[in-house]
Amino acid sequence: MSYIKNAILRYRIIDRMIRNKYKPFPSKQDMRVTCEEALYGSTYGENICDSTIEKDLFAMRMEHDAPIKYNKKEDGYYYLDPNFSINDIPLTEDELSSIRFAVNTLQQFREVPMFQQFGNAIDKIVDRVSIGGNPQDEEINRFVQFESAVSVGGNEFLPLILEAIRGKKKVWFTYASFVKGIEKPRKVSPLFLKEYRNRWYLISFDTSKKDIITYALDRMKDPMVLEDEAELPIDFNPEAYFQDTIGITTYKGKTEKIVLKTNPVAAKYIASQPLHHSQKLLSEDKESSVFELNILISEELIRTVLGYAGEIEVLEPKSLKEILSERIQQMAAIYLK
Repeated sequence: MSYIKNAILRYRIIDRMIRNKYKPFPSKQDMRVTCEEALYGSTYGENICDSTIEKDLFAMRMEHDAPIKYNKKEDGYYYLDPNFSINDIPLTEDELSSIRFAVNTLQQFREVPMFQQFGNAIDKIVDRVSIGGNPQDEEINRFVQFESAVSVGGNEFLPLILEAIRGKKKVWFTYASFVKGIEKPRKVSPLFLKEYRNRWYLISFDTSKKDIITYALDRMKDPMVLEDEAELPIDFNPEAYFQDTIGITTYKGKTEKIVLKTNPVAAKYIASQPLHHSQKLLSEDKESSVFELNILISEELIRTVLGYAGEIEVLEPKSLKEILSERIQQMAAIYLK
């Protein structure tokens, strides 16, 4: 049984490698190393040999109709049909059994501190498997719709950048900002990876600017791990770096006391899903509630408050009130013509 499960896992890994447009034409050696590292945590060939990969490629062709071809020039494999994916093939009973086993294991560890931040994701998996034994049962989709996030890209760079962080090496990539839209080469020391609203960001130290800079992975192109040793600030602490902000935007400066007056409906949302860990309730009556936060004024905070429209009034500070007033005037110029 374990052999069958391992074979299925190898098929999925090989499929993902062949479909990787950023590193096309993987060789048998590439597949062997990746499969062994993913399944056994080593790359020495003690658990998976080249003949195993050859048998896997044959089985994928024969059992799953995978259009795998060998490119002699590139010395690697590719799909004749670029749209093919083994993930489109219905799950076998062995795979379903593996999923159920994994879900039961996840449930046991969801309260362990290391996994608490993934609680919502684990709950989603558990809910989906509990609702229907077969995750590909289309009948379920007629009655239940789960929230889904549209991938903006860049996730495929996570292993490469994580490798650079662990190895304390610099990374090189080209990058286009939202504002100017001009691609420029970057060479930075990677510090930390952070996800915010289904988009991944690299927090890095730029030696030329002597500052910590944030880059969105979906706007990166052709990242590479360099041999250059990373130059890391001694005092960088990810938890401390983001403790005074919402989202991904942070800067050197003092936190400000933010006082928000909300109507009863908005108060319930904000109380059940606090905007920030510093949030506290100052007062409450039938007409309104007043909350206080100590936080940096960031773009994410501004957009969050604007998202509540007329349900929230900023009482303090004056600077935030002025920013919101300007944004509201811009909106009025668009809609109140």
